[in-house]
Amino acid sequence: MRILLIEDEHKLANAIKRALELQKYAVDVAYDGDEGLSIAIGEEVYDLIISDIMLPGVDGIEICKKIRDEGIHTPVLMLTAKGQIQDKVAGLDGGADDYIVKPFSFDELFARVRALVRRPKGERNSVLQISDLILDPTHFKVSREGKGIKLSTREFSLLEYLMRNQNKILTKEQLIAHVWDYDADVLPGTVEVQIKNIRDKIDKPFANKLIHTVRGFGYEMKEEN
Repeated sequence: MRILLIEDEHKLANAIKRALELQKYAVDVAYDGDEGLSIAIGEEVYDLIISDIMLPGVDGIEICKKIRDEGIHTPVLMLTAKGQIQDKVAGLDGGADDYIVKPFSFDELFARVRALVRRPKGERNSVLQISDLILDPTHFKVSREGKGIKLSTREFSLLEYLMRNQNKILTKEQLIAHVWDYDADVLPGTVEVQIKNIRDKIDKPFANKLIHTVRGFGYEMKEEN
């Protein structure tokens, strides 16, 4: 899952980013409202936007209104030190999906993130299965034919994205956009290396191959006929 975090307090923003990355999310950070809005309405597609309300430049409520005006329905979680009911109402009326008051525990943040990222496309935390390959995004477990398979964090994220897009051809650019951080300098060759590593673990030892190269386009996750 890919998250955009808009928070001007650098220490807090970096702490939230690290905590979410440990939960296997890819996180991009903007430190002011203008940059956050630019990224939010840009070409990148996010599964969730987390935004402070009080920001330099465009504030969080205005960001939410503008992205809704652009027809972007990405879930928005508002962060703020304000606890007054009118601020909560303003955020929700602006198009936000949820609201959390600082200070908050990371456990509460994780719970709200999980609830929001699974709304647009169903239960995102449900177990994924293609043929005899099973991926459990809640407990970060992968198995095939009942045998556990160890993957790195990046390999797990790539495999999850491929499985969620079963029978769809995904380009290297799409994989980079959804699995790596926004400011990461990633080359297409890096994707090839990661896909090879995943294949060595989940395809090579088994007769039925699930990750297929579509030459000139990218990769497709599907069962062989």
